[in-house]
Amino acid sequence: MRRVPEGATAQRIEAAVLRLFSQHEFHRVKLIEVAREARVSLQTIYKYYGDKETLVYVCLDRWLSKLTGRMIDHLRGIATYKDRLRKVYWVVMDFFESNPDVAQLIITSTYIDAWRRHDSFRQDELMGLLLKVLREGRDRGVLNEEVDETFLLDFMLGVIQRVVLMWVLRGREEPLTEQADIQFEMLWRAISKS
Repeated sequence: MRRVPEGATAQRIEAAVLRLFSQHEFHRVKLIEVAREARVSLQTIYKYYGDKETLVYVCLDRWLSKLTGRMIDHLRGIATYKDRLRKVYWVVMDFFESNPDVAQLIITSTYIDAWRRHDSFRQDELMGLLLKVLREGRDRGVLNEEVDETFLLDFMLGVIQRVVLMWVLRGREEPLTEQADIQFEMLWRAISKS
């Protein structure tokens, strides 16, 4: 992966990417527009990112890294397994509620087939953390043992993705976290062993 700018330059570029790509489809945004909005040269964009896909995916990786950091902080000191998994669900919902443009950008400007070919798609730290939490539940004997934790992760992320997607498409009228506990209980009944 390329070395990306830091500090004020990175912040301006990320803000421009977030605004432009959350409001317009990927193919409608030109790199020169990003450069103008970020107050950097087009040469700077090419130097650090190379192309439009890499620019979006590197920025997305940085935002999702913030989600990972928040999740790690929130999981400290939570003793019961169900409460740990509930917190995982809530932190994801709270992240997208606090960063709705990131959700919108994912919907509007990411093509899964293209993103999966980029290093940032795997989200090793975030996915590793989620798999660790799910593995912990299986080790404690509280999660469904008929499928592996990878499927449990896919199932959980499928629910999260759909809830966030519909929240955005329905105009974000109520807080995303408002029904997080009820939604989590439904998810828990689907993946728990009981």
